[in-house]
Amino acid sequence: MATAVAPASAAQAIGEYLQSPDDLAKIPAYRKKLEKEKASIDARLKNGVKEQLQTTREGLRKLLNTRDNVQSIKDEMVAMERQCMDPQNTVSTFDQISRVSMVHRNFESTEEMVNNLVEMAEKLEVIERLLAQDSANILGPAEYLLFIHYQLNQLEVFRNHTMHKAKQASPSSRANLQQRFERLNQVIAAFDDYILMLARNILSIVRAGHPDVVVRLIKIAEMEGKEDEKAAVIRLVKKAAKWSAASKFKSMQANARVIKHYRSKITKAITESIKDKFQEAYKRDEQNPATFLSNLGWVYQDIIRIEEDVVPCFPVDYEIYSLYVREYHKALNATIKTLAASGPEAGVLLALFEWLKEYKANMKELNVPSDLLEPSLLDGKEQSLIEEYLQLIIRKLDEWSTNLLKTEIAEFTKREEPPEIDSDGLYGTQGAVILFQMVNQQVDLATESGQGAILARVVSETNRVMKGIQDQWVKTVEIEFKKQIEKPDEVAGGLVEYCIALANDQIKSADYAEALLARLEPLVSEKYRVTITERLNDAIDGYLDVAKKCTQTLIDMILNDLKPATKSLFQQVWYDGIVVQIVETMRDYMADYQSYLNPSLLELLIDDLLDAFLVSYLNALANSPKLKMPAATDRIREDVGLAFAFFSTLKPAKEVEQSFEVIEMILSLLEASKDMVFLSFWSFAKVHGPNINFVEGLMKARGDLDRSAVSEVMESVKRKVKEEGLTDPPEPTIMKKVNIQNSFSRFLRTN
Repeated sequence: MATAVAPASAAQAIGEYLQSPDDLAKIPAYRKKLEKEKASIDARLKNGVKEQLQTTREGLRKLLNTRDNVQSIKDEMVAMERQCMDPQNTVSTFDQISRVSMVHRNFESTEEMVNNLVEMAEKLEVIERLLAQDSANILGPAEYLLFIHYQLNQLEVFRNHTMHKAKQASPSSRANLQQRFERLNQVIAAFDDYILMLARNILSIVRAGHPDVVVRLIKIAEMEGKEDEKAAVIRLVKKAAKWSAASKFKSMQANARVIKHYRSKITKAITESIKDKFQEAYKRDEQNPATFLSNLGWVYQDIIRIEEDVVPCFPVDYEIYSLYVREYHKALNATIKTLAASGPEAGVLLALFEWLKEYKANMKELNVPSDLLEPSLLDGKEQSLIEEYLQLIIRKLDEWSTNLLKTEIAEFTKREEPPEIDSDGLYGTQGAVILFQMVNQQVDLATESGQGAILARVVSETNRVMKGIQDQWVKTVEIEFKKQIEKPDEVAGGLVEYCIALANDQIKSADYAEALLARLEPLVSEKYRVTITERLNDAIDGYLDVAKKCTQTLIDMILNDLKPATKSLFQQVWYDGIVVQIVETMRDYMADYQSYLNPSLLELLIDDLLDAFLVSYLNALANSPKLKMPAATDRIREDVGLAFAFFSTLKPAKEVEQSFEVIEMILSLLEASKDMVFLSFWSFAKVHGPNINFVEGLMKARGDLDRSAVSEVMESVKRKVKEEGLTDPPEPTIMKKVNIQNSFSRFLRTN
């Protein structure tokens, strides 16, 4: 199949060059180009083959030389083994020589051992003194570090050799030797502790200006590491080889070394010192976590010093920079997790969130590799701090507002003491001030985060709390007013005063919320400004609604006291002048309202009270029995005069006059003759709409018109409405509030 494919491939290759008849003229050029390429490829192949052959020859030559060397060594080893196996064959007095040699070696060894034992106490005394001198200042120059290590190393070798020799001795002799070496063991242990203490203070030692101490420390660790490796190899040989073969080497017989693992112990000490450093820093500011976070600048200073001054003291294979940074990061992560799990305040959570962002930026600026910062602080869940912060804010706001509202409502319902009087001489409570102190505190914390999303969320939660408080106040006012109406003798007095205080507080709260909005709007982008504006405007509207509820309740309390009088309007007793009683009652209430109610609320209350009076009066008129004419119109004029005089003391007379125009128009309807009623109606309808039912009731109530006259009047009125196309005005007037009873209800009212 390969041969079948090859022509096709060649044909395709030729086809690429010869795609048109004109290409045949280019065949010599194509041929030269291909021959040139082939020559280049052949030259490269030739050079490659030549180099490969040379390499192969050199390898074979080295293999032959190695084989000759191995054979030579093998022959020498065989000869040596033959001589060692049976030296008696060559030396006749070998046994005597061997015994004398052994006795001589034993004498020398014993003499050396005795001398060393005698000198050991003196050496240890010097070592102990120098070790105590260096240990007294752990950040000092450690002048005798290498000397102490050398001396102890020599004594340790002597101890190991001696204890190995003593394996064949009696138990009492071994116990005696162990007792003699006890002091040496203690000094070695003290030196090991000193080494680890130096390792724990490497950075501090460098800062103290003694990097050479760190260099000497690492030299000791390197030397001990080599000795550990030798001891480990010998132990492997003992396990792998026959004991008879191993016993021929003195180093194997005498090795009783304790593996020290200085390198791993030093790195472990460094790790533990870093952990302790973070734990001490956290414990120092445990009661003030924000201070702990703000004081963590030493972490970056340490990393800079480590890179500049500590790294040069270590061999490259220690990777000491990576070790320090990784352990700093791990210890920091553990500490941060402890802080986050300790239930910190909301401000601390925000500070921690900001600090974590700064940490990432600072480590990047220090060019710290990202793989040394694993795992991420808080396992990369720092965003959960924001949610935790918001949940804490929600809990705190709910808790604080619930407690505050509970206290405020208890005072409102019990009314044991009169409300407080503020600096403006108005009734009020501390509820609004306390609430907005809490709100501003949390909003300020959210503002410090620099994140519009957090601020918008806090404002939204604040709005939720405010709306909840507002709803609760509306319900409380309704309940207390209901009690006041249904069981006036069983409820505490002072509801008027407390409603005034509550209304004033709502205006204060609205002002506080408006000031908060003005402060926050410039701080956020348009994206979050919309949310914040909507939420705070919603809260402001809610406060105004509660204030409106309070002022309406104040008016309702007036109307409740006026019920006996208003029921008598346009009844027989009304002709004797009952409106005087109504006006005086309103005057008494308004004296308190004017003294203790916020001026802006007072203005609204006066408008609403005027409307309420007019509606009550018009309702009574719309549902009145037969009116004595002209006595009724005269009494109405007197009523209007009394009411007008009263309300003119509360607001400008021109505004009061505009409100009473509707009564003047109705008087015109009552006083007009049968034939002229439609003219008065026209003036009335243009302003207030046709109000056919009201006008018809009014005509029927006129004592000077019989049924046929009323029918004629209403026919002319209805005709006028149809001809002129009269409809209700675009904006409803006070006449929309007039409630016209049916004939049966009116009959019951008059009987």
